[in-house]
Amino acid sequence: QLVESGGGSVQAGGSLTLSCAASSSAYLSNCMGWFRQAPGKEREGIASIYTIGGGAWYADSVKGRFTISQDSAKNTVYLQMDSLKPEDTAMYYCGAEDYSVSACMTAIQDLGVAAFTSWGQGTQVTVS
Repeated sequence: QLVESGGGSVQAGGSLTLSCAASSSAYLSNCMGWFRQAPGKEREGIASIYTIGGGAWYADSVKGRFTISQDSAKNTVYLQMDSLKPEDTAMYYCGAEDYSVSACMTAIQDLGVAAFTSWGQGTQVTVS
């Protein structure tokens, strides 16, 4: 239902754009988020977007470097990652849930991984 792509290996300072494609508009919920999980660490929420009218939230660890966006016509959410650091190395997952705009902006902070019930299979990002 949700399929991530765009991961790969990149040198520090480089950029990657991840995509999260919903199989149909029914699976593009009004709140979409990106999480990442490094080996031996808990899954960390890093960004969310309210797909109806915008509104985005970022974790401090990626603020100013990552940008979440959407293309509703393609049922796709993107994560543009710039100025990548080795500590950004992780498996990146997208999640989906229906929230109000205010709840979407606080869902990851309030609920962590429980904020989303639909998940993709992940895409690996390695920064060296």
